[in-house]
Amino acid sequence: MTASQRFDVATTFNVKARPGLEVIGFADDTHPHIPVRKPYVFRPELLRDVLAFLHEAGGDGLFLTGPTGSGKTSLILQIAARLAWPVQSVTCHGRMELAALVGQFVLVDGSTRFVHGPLSTAARDGHLLVLNESDLMDPAELAGLNDILEGHPLVIAENGGEVIRPHPKFRVVATGNTAGAGDRSGLYQGVLRQNLAFMDRFRVVQVGYPEPETEQDLIAAAVPKLPAEIIAKMILVAEEVRRLFLGAGTESGELTVTMSTRTLVRWATLSLAFKGAPNVFEYALEQSLTARAEPEQREAIHRIAADVFGDYWGAKP
Repeated sequence: MTASQRFDVATTFNVKARPGLEVIGFADDTHPHIPVRKPYVFRPELLRDVLAFLHEAGGDGLFLTGPTGSGKTSLILQIAARLAWPVQSVTCHGRMELAALVGQFVLVDGSTRFVHGPLSTAARDGHLLVLNESDLMDPAELAGLNDILEGHPLVIAENGGEVIRPHPKFRVVATGNTAGAGDRSGLYQGVLRQNLAFMDRFRVVQVGYPEPETEQDLIAAAVPKLPAEIIAKMILVAEEVRRLFLGAGTESGELTVTMSTRTLVRWATLSLAFKGAPNVFEYALEQSLTARAEPEQREAIHRIAADVFGDYWGAKP
């Protein structure tokens, strides 16, 4: 692993922080597994929690939980991008086995050799291991991470008993739409209740949708030519769609699709890309979100947008 480097928090993440507050990252920004840096507006409380974990994990993993599209993975990746911290990122699913994370033998030039997986590589080299949608994975398989989360060596029996002692900068971050207790809302298909011993090894941080001001800044950075008034109306539509998706305190929501920040940026971007087209905001909204909604839900979302946009709904951006 390359040499460490100190980064000033205020300038690195463009947030308010006390003078002289620094965080450790890495000097080499050329590693191929460092995430691509993108425009991003950091929420101070979430940034604080993640940086504290990266500074000193204390035998814990970090579990980010929140509704789909709230920015759990992008938060980690954009922090890592600015600290030049390589990431091994995996999207979990119900058929994934621990062996896929550790490594396996593959055929190379007519002979087999062991290729280390993302877990082994991250533990050996001090990378972040990011387990996306971890609550979709079989709890029995994830429980195999318990020992290494506590700092114990990873022993790879398949590779002649190879022993990997975790690098001091090795960190495990998991994301999920639930906090490991299963999904009672019916919104997330395939989510499994996770092993209690596994979840006990994680700090849990709730990641909700950004505040309107944050999303306004983020969209303005991504699509600077879009008028602020239009961005504000898009955010109002997103808030209402999310309210109906989450149920607003009821047992289940009225919508089965929601507008993530990612979808919101896509809507804004396409609205500008299709500038000049008739009904451009409706056309861009359909491509961004509602084409995959059920017909009655599509109609409901477009009605919400039309009410919010008023005379702008059929106008050019």
